[in-house]
Amino acid sequence: MLKRSPLAPTDFPFLPTVDGVRVAGLSTGLKKGKKRDLFVADLQAGTTIAGKFTSSQCPSAPVDWCRQVIRRGKARTIIVNSGNANAFTGKAGDQTVAETIKAAVRHFDCRKAEVFLASTGVIGEPLPPKAIGERLPGAVKALTPNGWSDAADAIRTTDTFSKGACIETEIAGSPVRIVGIAKGSGMIAPDMATMLSFIFTDAKIPAPTLQKLLDYGTDRSFNSITVDSDTSTSDTVLLAATGAASHKSVSGPAQAHLRHFRQALTDLMIDLATQVVRDGEGATKFITIDVTGAASARAAKRIGLAIANSPLVKTAIAGEDANWGRIVMAIGKAGEKADRDKLSIAMGGIPITKNGRLIDAYREAPIARHLKEQSVTIEVDVGVGAGKARVWTCDLTHDYISINADYRS
Repeated sequence: MLKRSPLAPTDFPFLPTVDGVRVAGLSTGLKKGKKRDLFVADLQAGTTIAGKFTSSQCPSAPVDWCRQVIRRGKARTIIVNSGNANAFTGKAGDQTVAETIKAAVRHFDCRKAEVFLASTGVIGEPLPPKAIGERLPGAVKALTPNGWSDAADAIRTTDTFSKGACIETEIAGSPVRIVGIAKGSGMIAPDMATMLSFIFTDAKIPAPTLQKLLDYGTDRSFNSITVDSDTSTSDTVLLAATGAASHKSVSGPAQAHLRHFRQALTDLMIDLATQVVRDGEGATKFITIDVTGAASARAAKRIGLAIANSPLVKTAIAGEDANWGRIVMAIGKAGEKADRDKLSIAMGGIPITKNGRLIDAYREAPIARHLKEQSVTIEVDVGVGAGKARVWTCDLTHDYISINADYRS
């Protein structure tokens, strides 16, 4: 059993109920031992849904299904198994999806297009066609409005802790609630938009608007993290809105009434995304990288991710080595404009270089002290424009190799 990440929160947070949502997480034998391996959410009729999915050209069978039906914008149930990714399983994977949907339609009295699936775990091992569907009766019996802890536990693979977050905000003066869970610790470089997240709100928002809100939040959260630069076959983020709240109807995402909701949703997604980074396989350091002075926000993010994905940068931080030259290297390889003679770098808020040269007063000792902390910051200004971005990553340690070398055994 993997030891709990040193960057983990003390406890799983209290997550309140969301009107129109019941959840369950239970052990059904899909994983070895008695670990929870099946998460089910029951959503009231009329719930709208939005989704973001992996850009992998080898997507899982559940991702293919969700892409087909997400445009309908309605959901009654979300069914997620862990222990098997149902990816690269060919027609057998499609058959498992079809049988799961057939069972869901029967147990939740809904249409096929209102069933959403996700799977996470080992790639390339087929699941028996009825492996998930035949376990749904037990899941239905276990449904409860406050089963968030079990639900978050059920979607874990190499995660060392369950991830959840909640926030309360308002729309048009009426209170609304947002609750989310996530999983992920390795194979993390989401590009949507193995990582999954499921977010629920009682807000009353039409699916097209919900999708735009999710697009906005994903770009600033799940698409701004990386653990190891690898994009999963199964990356899925689903946002469901039950419509049980009492606020008046809203339309476009730019509507003033949605301003607070959009920010709250984004904040919650950042919370979940950074929890994923804090559970990075073998991680001992949580790293925040701020890039400014880039040609655009997109360019700034690419530079930030080049730093965040550099094995040399990540191992230097793991070893608490103030080797800022590796940051220069990563900036240079990013493929975005950077002015070498205006480049400024700081770590922990302590200046290292300014205008392309080491500052006169530079002393390595304060940087070395900062690198001994669990949270490390890197600040870079590339001197060509006004673009800025923030990304998050973790260090790279020997434990990452151990975890992934032994993953299937």
